[in-house]
Amino acid sequence: MARRIQSSYIVGYDLTRIDGHDYTNLIQTLESSFSPWLHHLDSTWVIVTDLTAVQVADTLRPHMHRDDKLLVVQCSGVGAWFGFNETGSNWLRDNL
Repeated sequence: MARRIQSSYIVGYDLTRIDGHDYTNLIQTLESSFSPWLHHLDSTWVIVTDLTAVQVADTLRPHMHRDDKLLVVQCSGVGAWFGFNETGSNWLRDNL
């Protein structure tokens, strides 16, 4: 069986936080379903997985409210950033 190639994705979301919706499962799913991952910005993660963007979205959607917004974009390998600590910067260099 051929091994699927891993890709890096930027995952961003806007959470409505209405009706007392609990997002604990969303965060736990991001942390446990994707490895490695980086979460240095409030509502933005960078993950590495062999899933497609649609599969990543399908994994996260059940843990979100119907009025929330989700964006999953495959990274091109080129990026720029500032304000990240050394660990975060190294992670990005190694995984984008």
